[in-house]
Amino acid sequence: MINLAIKRLFDIVGSFLALVFLLPVWIVIPIAIKLDSRGPVFFRQKRLTKDGRIFEMYKFRSMIVNAEIMDAGLFNFENDPRVTRLGRFLRNCSIDELPQLMNILKGDMAIIGPRPSVVYELGEFGTLNKKYKKRFSMKAGLTGLAQVKGRNDINWDEKVTLDNQYIDLFNQYGVLIDLKLIILSIFAVFRKDEIYEAKANEDLSDAEAAKFAEEEIIRIAHLPD
Repeated sequence: MINLAIKRLFDIVGSFLALVFLLPVWIVIPIAIKLDSRGPVFFRQKRLTKDGRIFEMYKFRSMIVNAEIMDAGLFNFENDPRVTRLGRFLRNCSIDELPQLMNILKGDMAIIGPRPSVVYELGEFGTLNKKYKKRFSMKAGLTGLAQVKGRNDINWDEKVTLDNQYIDLFNQYGVLIDLKLIILSIFAVFRKDEIYEAKANEDLSDAEAAKFAEEEIIRIAHLPD
């Protein structure tokens, strides 16, 4: 319990200081987004956090409007035509994720934790197997062990394994593991690798690859324990 209290205090102070320090970004990026393409500055999406609670997550919009219901849906493969010119830069530098600092201040997310899944991404939450349900015992994070180890270059099941490993490490080391992962995450951003998701078969179209991956994720998430 004390570790979680320290983690929350760390999240509040850290996200507030980051918001203040990045004030120029909050002025320049919204203007750039408006000049680059039609649509809102922020992209809002329903996501899952601790214990399956639904919240609205914020991002700087990096795709055309209604992109998530087109072609590859939730998946972002290389050379995705739905990504705007500015959006490609925002994604390469992970700047599109910065509005989640507001989610952290609100208490929906933490700086470090399992990335929040889209509400329908894993299928029915109530019937998830124990492995997948465990990752929701910790509040969703801006970044985490899975992002440091592989980001989009690893599949969902590998990400869940790493998310659960983080939970075990946090229970053992507390906020010290968060500090380590923040440093490693900064290096990961500067490397700019593993940004795009890999197709199971390069012969598939983006839409076909996305459908196959979506079905496989849900199937594995609901395998018997």
